[in-house]
Amino acid sequence: MKLQMVGCSHHTAKVELRERLAFNRDQAAAALAQLRLRYPETEAVLLSTCNRVEIYVASESASSCPSHHDVVSFLAEFHGLAPVELFSDLFERTGEDFVRHLFTVAASLDSMVIGEAQILSQVKQAYELATSVAATGPLTNAAFQAALRVAKRVATETAIQQKRVSIPSVAVADFASQFFERLDDKQIVVIGAGEMGEETLRYLIDEGAKDIALVNRSLARGEELANRLAGKPHSWEDLHSLLVAADLVVSATGSKEPIVALAEFKRIVAERYQRPLVILDLAIPRDFDPVIGNLAGVYLYSIDDLKTACEQNRREREKEWPKAQRIIEEETRRFMTDLNHRATAPTIRRLKERADEVKNEEVARLLNKLANLEPHLDPKSRAEITAAFDRVVNKLLHPPLESLRDEAQHGAPHGLLDALKRLFQLKD
Repeated sequence: MKLQMVGCSHHTAKVELRERLAFNRDQAAAALAQLRLRYPETEAVLLSTCNRVEIYVASESASSCPSHHDVVSFLAEFHGLAPVELFSDLFERTGEDFVRHLFTVAASLDSMVIGEAQILSQVKQAYELATSVAATGPLTNAAFQAALRVAKRVATETAIQQKRVSIPSVAVADFASQFFERLDDKQIVVIGAGEMGEETLRYLIDEGAKDIALVNRSLARGEELANRLAGKPHSWEDLHSLLVAADLVVSATGSKEPIVALAEFKRIVAERYQRPLVILDLAIPRDFDPVIGNLAGVYLYSIDDLKTACEQNRREREKEWPKAQRIIEEETRRFMTDLNHRATAPTIRRLKERADEVKNEEVARLLNKLANLEPHLDPKSRAEITAAFDRVVNKLLHPPLESLRDEAQHGAPHGLLDALKRLFQLKD
């Protein structure tokens, strides 16, 4: 059995690499299908967010599971990169560390903004997508269902998510406030009406923003969000004029390419007549060409630029951190115990079946001999003989089975499991 995760996050890789490795929904589905075709006995889930790209793979047989090198090569090949470009920025988690990492991610303890709720829905969506393309199986089902349960337990039993927190909340409440004392008199443009855009809109409303233009490629989606929350929906064609008039722009689309290039933005700057503009680009890949930030009067910040504010958020939640970590450790131990019990169950069953076969053969042989010596052997005596054989078998099997259960309870039982298979010649 093998559990393995290979990926990168804001802890290990800069935004430039994360955006090159990012997957949209269609790409993730295609990648999972390719991975399953290449490794048919391997289960897989692909999690791609603005802060991380992680592939979780699992297999009942370690030999049929892709290696660390295989997964890195697969990621590189899919995105048209050389594996050597990725190795130093990708990390690996296996076995118990795989489980602990997944639980920590789902519970938002590994997020840039500790306690943000969006990651749980992203983990759930990644799992559901993998399930829809038949990439999951018993191991990933168990791991991801447990992760969703653990995340809800952390949210319920700790105050880590007591206040609404997310990357948009840090961007608006902590970061934009460095430039603007108030937002109610500012012209604000929100680009993108997905989850991040919706969350941004909520925080802008909380901070008192009134003049909010909402731009989305699907005008209908923008209109629906504006009707439900606030803001004035605009068509994509209005983006140029809106950027000319804006004081603050928050962009979070799912585009694979920048939506605003340098040449186009130079024309926008010329029409702004040196008025300053703050742009918070929360998208991965980034929506604005990074060199736009070099233009006079333009303050362009990407998601990685929010780290200082996020560290402040982390420090404020440190009191709840030990409690959340205890839950993660407890649930990780429980999951590994269940997993190890599952791994040992077939061997225990085969060992008992083999013992019963030998016992039944010997009981039948003895009863046949006794029938010749004592033709009228009564049923009670026959039952007593059979019970005696049962007791002998159970007493002989008890120590190895008890040791196997103890190993499963306190650690990986694979060494003892392999020894029992060899000693009793048990076939898989």
